[in-house]
This record gives sequence, structure tokens and C-alpha cells, in this order.
Amino acid sequence: MDAPAAVTAPGAALEGRVAADMARKAALVAPPLLLGVGLLRGVDGAVGVALALALVALNLLAAARIITWSVAISPNLLMGAVLGGYALRLGALFVIVLGLERLSWVDVPALVLTLALTHLGLLFWEMRSVSLTLAYPGLRPEKE
Repeated sequence: MDAPAAVTAPGAALEGRVAADMARKAALVAPPLLLGVGLLRGVDGAVGVALALALVALNLLAAARIITWSVAISPNLLMGAVLGGYALRLGALFVIVLGLERLSWVDVPALVLTLALTHLGLLFWEMRSVSLTLAYPGLRPEKE
């Protein structure tokens, strides 16, 4: 009996695949969000949404990178790196939003709302794609 092709090799960075999948989903929701917010809030709103989607994708990819780096060293470092990384990334997002607030061509309410809702929305959307079995760790295999 052949092993399924979707089985991941031991030690593969599953969190990176999950984060990349969420970034791909962010790119899928970008056009309707940009169009909708652009129609409601103008070009400044669309710019805010675009920046927020980019920040969300970068934040998720950075989280996966922190996990990949720290898990190879030790479980204790993993726990500290995840918690510390979360605090640093949250602080960085806060500082970035404060910096963007000074720019007249960015609609900050659209940016902040998109930042918050897409983080949550992508996480809930991804829950449907993640397999919680040892046979297929990470993303569920595609149905053939």
C-alpha cells in the first residue's frame, strides 16, 4: 500500500505551510474587500485595506517563522518565543498604525477594522483546513 503523497516528511515546517495558506486566502479576499471599501470609503479606504492585508500576511508568516526557528532549539524556547513574539508583533502593529495615522492618504479606521477582522476571519477560515490528526499533520490533503 502506497503512502499518500500529502503526508509530510518528519521535521517539515507545517506552521509555515499553514501561514502561507492563510496568506493565500488573504490574497483571495483582497479584491472584493478593496472594491467594497474603496466604494464606501474612497481611495484612502482601499489603501488602508491593502496595507492591513499586507500587515496581516506578514504577521502570520512572522509567527510561523518564529515557531519554526524556536522549535528546533527547545520546547521551553518555543513557549517563550511564541509569547514574546506575539507581544513584539502586536507592539509592532501598534507602532505601524500610529505611524500610518499621520499620513493623510490612509483611512485609519478602515485599516484598523480590516486588521482586526481579517486576523480573526483568516484564523477561523483556516480552522476548516487544518487537520488535527497525526496521519496528516498541518493542512488536510486535497481531495482527488
